[in-house]
Amino acid sequence: MAPLGKHISTNFEAALQSLRNNVLMMSSLTERLLNYAMEGLLKRDNDLCNLAIADDEEVDSLEKEIDREGIDLLIRFHPVASDMREVIAAMKLSANLERIADQSVAIARRAKKLNAEAVVSEISLLEPVFQLALAIFRDSMHAFVDRDIELALKMKPRDRELDQLNLEVSDKIMARIVAEPNQVKSYLNIILIARALERVGDHATNIAEDAVWTNQAQDIRHTYQRKVEE
Repeated sequence: MAPLGKHISTNFEAALQSLRNNVLMMSSLTERLLNYAMEGLLKRDNDLCNLAIADDEEVDSLEKEIDREGIDLLIRFHPVASDMREVIAAMKLSANLERIADQSVAIARRAKKLNAEAVVSEISLLEPVFQLALAIFRDSMHAFVDRDIELALKMKPRDRELDQLNLEVSDKIMARIVAEPNQVKSYLNIILIARALERVGDHATNIAEDAVWTNQAQDIRHTYQRKVEE
């Protein structure tokens, strides 16, 4: 018969692997939602927008399951050090994924409003914002899963680049509102979609920060803001 300690360790590893698998599933589904929403906008395809909206319920269910599994792991096994940080980080990660999914649903709903109106060429301004937000999201997940601290630390500068890109889009669209006030509804939806993409970058950067905390027990949140104030 296997020693009791080995049995507990095996059960813990199995439970932790289940948690990891659900995180990966949730990440994949969240990325799919974001792609559906933006493709629905750029291709004027309401069916894709509707898929993004409908699949959000599955993301919400996975967040609840990850929280349930995480709490169960903490109560049953009392993990310490890096194991405990991994469980807590997985629960925090699921919350950020759920918020990215929410932003994707907001994009899909605004895309449907834009699709119902005449085409405005300024929608193309959103494509580079989307590509950068998506890249930050993917790289943050790679950093978390692969324990790549060097990659994780690159996300904050890239998120600031995304912030700047969002501001540039907003400035250009505000100028268009002045020139063509009859298109104000469409232009405001473009501004709000750019803002949603910027928030996707914020949540993805949170994931990268948690990757650093999980592996190095170092909290790097808000460090950039403090440096600016100094």
